[in-house]
Amino acid sequence: MRQTWRWFGPPDPITLPQVRQTGAVGIVSALHHLPPGMVWPVDEIAARKAMVEAEGLTWDVVESLPVSEAIKTRGAGSAEHIAAWKDSLANLAQAGGPRVICYNFMPILDWTRTDLRAPVPGGGTAMRFDLIDFAVFDIHILGREGAAADYDVTTRTHAKARAKGMDQTGREALAANITAGLPGANDSWTLDEVRALLATYDGIDAETLRANLIAFLEEVAPVAEGLGLRLCCHPDDPPFPLLGLPRVMSDLADYQAVLQAVDSPANGATLCTGSLGVRADFDPVAFVEALGDRIHFVHLRNTRRERDSGAMRVSFSEAAHLDGDTDMVATIRALMAEEERRREAGRDDHEIPMRPDHGHDLLDDLGRQGQPGYPLIGRLRGLAELRGVMAALR
Repeated sequence: MRQTWRWFGPPDPITLPQVRQTGAVGIVSALHHLPPGMVWPVDEIAARKAMVEAEGLTWDVVESLPVSEAIKTRGAGSAEHIAAWKDSLANLAQAGGPRVICYNFMPILDWTRTDLRAPVPGGGTAMRFDLIDFAVFDIHILGREGAAADYDVTTRTHAKARAKGMDQTGREALAANITAGLPGANDSWTLDEVRALLATYDGIDAETLRANLIAFLEEVAPVAEGLGLRLCCHPDDPPFPLLGLPRVMSDLADYQAVLQAVDSPANGATLCTGSLGVRADFDPVAFVEALGDRIHFVHLRNTRRERDSGAMRVSFSEAAHLDGDTDMVATIRALMAEEERRREAGRDDHEIPMRPDHGHDLLDDLGRQGQPGYPLIGRLRGLAELRGVMAALR
């Protein structure tokens, strides 16, 4: 697999020369300063590409070309935003940008955590999702109508007690963590903005949201295919409904439904073992064997479910890359077998780009205060471990 590194552009405290020292050869990046719905100009794409290549690296994956809330709801402005998305694809091709474009279709919030720097054994920190804390936010801070009905009696009881003991500073910190928005983007929602956005999803259930995703892909996938680009949808993170909103890319069946509905090689999947791995029924080898030819990008990270009761919604924390609930060795073995099948078939995309994801903050990371989940040393450790697995399996 092609070893890449997510870089958030010039504001990233991790520099491109430092990325080279990790051993990564490719960059995963985006024009994060441009808001959803805006066309990515050719000159800005070319400038980012030149910046990366000047350091001896290649820009291999766009993550992400954002899909606006208007597109997800098919609300006012959706046609204009889809047209801008198509224009951005054309400009990426014209500028010689990445051929792989990652995106997601999660309503309102991207990845969601209640603690961005929870202590872990050994002295580092990691991101964590606590279901009770999330219920505190949903029921007692945001005050979403009907929120209590989405939680079982035990969770509601613990949330009520925890909310009662939480001071204003704690409430504000919890809300800030949950409403942090897209990593690397300018999105950061206030509570009133979240409430207003929730109202735009009134009447949109899982079936409707999936139909909106398929309708979007029916428009953009043919454009991508004609340009020689590959789109890959990132799974929901976490892979279960939040804030009463549906999520429709949470398991293998979800991916099969969407990829079959728009049966184009340009319509593919981002396999994120950490996101999908929160579900107890996730089988990474089965996922690769079922959808291998449509997997265009891979995030290798691990999560560990806490107090796993078999329920769909659970608390979980980011684990070390070779720890956690996902068998990373089996996953990499299956992906390398898929790469071999592609080589034998003569595919020019036989090398699948991968990146280490959501590492622990370790050592100097602890004082850097960079993008949560994207430390230098923590991801360097993860990449080195994953590289070792790949070397052993060759």
